Amino acid sequence: MLSYRHAFHAGNHADVLKHYVLGLVLAYMKQKDKPFWYIDTHAGAGLYGLTEGYATQNAEFEEGIAKLMAASQLPQSLADFVTQIKQFNHHALAFYPGSPMVAQDFLRADDKMRLFELHPSDFKLLIENFKGQTKQVKIEQQDGFAGIKACLPPPTRRAAVLIDPPYEDKQDYQRVVSMIKDSLTRFATGTYMVWYPLLQRPEPTEMIDDLMRLNPASWLHVTMTIHEPSFEGFGMHGSGLLIINPPWTLPNILNESLPVLTQLLALDDTANFTLTSQIA
Repeated sequence: MLSYRHAFHAGNHADVLKHYVLGLVLAYMKQKDKPFWYIDTHAGAGLYGLTEGYATQNAEFEEGIAKLMAASQLPQSLADFVTQIKQFNHHALAFYPGSPMVAQDFLRADDKMRLFELHPSDFKLLIENFKGQTKQVKIEQQDGFAGIKACLPPPTRRAAVLIDPPYEDKQDYQRVVSMIKDSLTRFATGTYMVWYPLLQRPEPTEMIDDLMRLNPASWLHVTMTIHEPSFEGFGMHGSGLLIINPPWTLPNILNESLPVLTQLLALDDTANFTLTSQIA
């Protein structure tokens, strides 16, 4: 299915959680001298305008990144994330970086990025946004579920992988499980970040249960809801990330920052977060 365009949702609460955590993972990886790869299975366009086009239709960023950027006295890790987003904006909030642009800020000269995007329009935008960086960044118009196989294991034996399909096709949930199972066989020590929406349907929970049945030795699971599920049963009321082989520092950082982030983005008094982990 190629109907999904992430620009409609750019900078919303789910993007904030996903990209904030992604930055924490990559900041940890760059602490070591050895190079790493960043692999993005569903890269999107890379950068999104917020003042015109798709993003203005629902203006989801107003309840997401805009709230965070207007806040004061943030925990240091959230303040660092805000500083990163401000680099894409001269004055008012006009642009929001997708995961490839967030990741690029953490790459050093010897680190590599592999991006997959199947949608032809977003693929063209992604190419344009990374023009002139072909030595470090390789972009393919391909289904990332299949394309990742050629990347594992990376020559450096260090990699962070973000998996965030649109989940418009219910089969995506099982594709994630199959891909993680295969990827762990190819490259057991990689860091795998699976983002997913919180919905009033069984597939997200079933996917997480199936992933945990793979018995990863080290993992972290975080969720954040911003409002009560709708009475009609439709729509996303939050999102989650399951990270296999996370940085050992991540639980403490998130324990400090998630109460603040959840309170900032809350739309009603049912907003909450969960954080569980097993760090080997």
